[in-house]
Amino acid sequence: MIQVYNRKTNKYDTENVAGEKYIKWAYESPLGKGFVELFIKRKFFSKLYGNYCDSKFSTKKINSFIKNFNIDTDILTNDPSDFKSFNDFFIRKLTPEARPINKDKNILISPGDGRLLAYTDIDIDSLIQVKGITYSLSELIEDNPIANEYVGGTCLVLRLCPTDYHRLHFIDNGVAEKSNIVKGNYYSVNPTALERIPKLYCQNKREWSIFHSENFDDVIIIEVGATCVGSIVQSYEPNKKVARGDEKSYFKFGGSTTILFFKPNTVNIDDDILIQSSFGFETKVNMGEKIGEKFN
Repeated sequence: MIQVYNRKTNKYDTENVAGEKYIKWAYESPLGKGFVELFIKRKFFSKLYGNYCDSKFSTKKINSFIKNFNIDTDILTNDPSDFKSFNDFFIRKLTPEARPINKDKNILISPGDGRLLAYTDIDIDSLIQVKGITYSLSELIEDNPIANEYVGGTCLVLRLCPTDYHRLHFIDNGVAEKSNIVKGNYYSVNPTALERIPKLYCQNKREWSIFHSENFDDVIIIEVGATCVGSIVQSYEPNKKVARGDEKSYFKFGGSTTILFFKPNTVNIDDDILIQSSFGFETKVNMGEKIGEKFN
């Protein structure tokens, strides 16, 4: 059972996990673990399922998914019957009113919908995956000089579930460099897997880029793929100015994670998020929502 902090009610909600039985079998049973290592973590498995989700045959999954996970169809830009495949639905766009963006330049907004953990004054050689399991920033991006610039900074980990809106947006005005691709596996990013696979983020396929933000200095933005994620698609044009709230990328089917790194003395994360993170609880946030402020 995964519990996530709800900022609106000041209570914990139990997450309705897509494929929960499969995840527990795959990462907790001896047989399942064997299948993960031999088959499920491999690119061809996720690509095969991704191809199915791109096909017209997958449309039959849409209505049951909407019903089982209580997807709000009133905020979609398309009617559910208009989608040509499950992936077409999965990367659905929302109306602007559904995700209002805080335009105050001193406010840090969430880049997407998901469950957020925040860490400050970070040790880049011992970043927290879960309690007792760590990884390093240099391993994650495979670039030591850049990693060293973020010693003592802030790390945000935004976990997207299959039920979430799966498009990511820029947190500020600025310019993003070209995305760097790091090949890897396709483990699940569900907490069940994170508790059992050492350095999972460093093992999975990922893409990262430097975002030259107008108000928060240079930010490392990392998209981590996961089981059944057909692909990570970059929507932006490298080295061209973007505005706060512009779309950056999207994930095709599957859970996934976005990790942001800020340099020291650039941001102050909201207290409720920091407190819950210290307790080991993720905080549910939506794209465009305030999660912090510019450091003064």
